[in-house]
Amino acid sequence: MTFDVQRVGILFPGQGAQVPGMGKALSERASLARELFDQANEILGYDLAQLCFEGPAEKLNQTEFCQPALFVTGIAAAKVYADEQPEMAQRIVAAAGLSLGEYTAVCFADGLDFADALRLVQRRGQAMQAAADAVKSGMSSVVGLDLEQVTAVCDAARQDDEILRPANLLCPGNIATSGHLSALARLEPLASEAGAMKVIPLSVAGAFHTDLMAPAVDQLKQALQEMPIRDTRIPVYSNVDAAPHQKADEIRDLLTRQVVNPVLWEASIRRMMDDGVEGFLESGTGRVLRGTLKRINRKFPTDGFGD
Repeated sequence: MTFDVQRVGILFPGQGAQVPGMGKALSERASLARELFDQANEILGYDLAQLCFEGPAEKLNQTEFCQPALFVTGIAAAKVYADEQPEMAQRIVAAAGLSLGEYTAVCFADGLDFADALRLVQRRGQAMQAAADAVKSGMSSVVGLDLEQVTAVCDAARQDDEILRPANLLCPGNIATSGHLSALARLEPLASEAGAMKVIPLSVAGAFHTDLMAPAVDQLKQALQEMPIRDTRIPVYSNVDAAPHQKADEIRDLLTRQVVNPVLWEASIRRMMDDGVEGFLESGTGRVLRGTLKRINRKFPTDGFGD
């Protein structure tokens, strides 16, 4: 780490952070990471390592492949970090993850074994991909407006029985909206009129964190009931309520609800700060989460480990 803090919060990215080449350098450098990718290949029944390391991007961006890819890359980075820097790893007192990343956080906190967590993530990705395939939907980030303004723009863009709402409350001035593609098409000019700096379509398959994902809930609930989830050794901050949780039953319920509820990312980060976290480590690929942290509190110490 480039900073010396005693209480670290570890963060794991969600969909949108994926890129061909993810995890490659880490696996070439650390046998522990390569072993996890090899184990993942056997569990999933396809070559996840090749997909992560080489692409193609079109396949990697598909939800059913993207979610296992981000999970394995994120947990591999965290385990290599703990192996190489055990003293710093002992300072990690809390965990959180953005959407899919919350599953990685629960695994890191020993609430799920790697193999069980990967099977769960695979089923989550398949269920969400199926729900996305059933209706033309997606997500777009609105940059430069606050929550009240984004909510008003969504209300103006939405027609008839369409769904469109703020779905990822990432940081000040960056809120991801989610809903029908027809409503999202109306959103962009309305957001610009309201003063948005830009509207960015996201590389996701559908309207995550809305009721359009409801068909995935029953499958996910069944999968979560089948998996042995334990109480975690450190708190995991939930996307659903931005609060810390360690009890297995609470985590199981929140992970079920997460897929149709907005992601309270900014609130989770602020709660972690209030609870005594002094710096954040982003584990996995990219710098997406560190970007949100700078918008929340640019003076707060951050670092990353992975790609």
